[in-house]
Amino acid sequence: MGTEVAKVKKILRQQIREAMDELTDQEKAWSDGELIARFFEHPKLAEAQTVMAYYGVGNEICTQDLLQTLLDQGKTLCLPKCLPEHQMEARAITSLSDLEPDKYGIPAPKDTCPVVAREKLDLILVPGLCFDSRGSRLGQGGGYYDRYLEDYEGVTIGLCREDFFQVNLPREPLDAWVRFVLTEEGQVWPMKDPID
Repeated sequence: MGTEVAKVKKILRQQIREAMDELTDQEKAWSDGELIARFFEHPKLAEAQTVMAYYGVGNEICTQDLLQTLLDQGKTLCLPKCLPEHQMEARAITSLSDLEPDKYGIPAPKDTCPVVAREKLDLILVPGLCFDSRGSRLGQGGGYYDRYLEDYEGVTIGLCREDFFQVNLPREPLDAWVRFVLTEEGQVWPMKDPID
């Protein structure tokens, strides 16, 4: 069963990546702007002081301006740093100059940036190729966030381009949920916590 789901997810991941490659720079820029606007309008962000976000690369939502705005707002901003065995930790930055490319070429906090305990994070902006109506996500396949979010009790938000929003993604038992999914049109989910 699990192997079959993994195969379906791998095929879907490839299909979505290919479809994203077809987006024009103008389409991506418009989508990014709308998604980031929805994120900053979200009431849970206003309540959060310590936020973990990610640096979007490739066809991911471009989050560089989002990160700078969070810093400008005086939030404690953390980004993920990948560790061995597909683990990761949150490290706080005070400037985008605190970032350097990791082994995947993704800007990540330098080793001099302080580690922030997961329970200190009020909100995590979770990356994903796409999300569905239950808050399920399809990530890049490394499992870093699935491990990190296990038993996390804070607020999780996913940004999803409307064109790639799914009704029902294939799931494996350890796949992480997010509590809120935002598209360019606004919040499409949820009315209740998916874990309930």
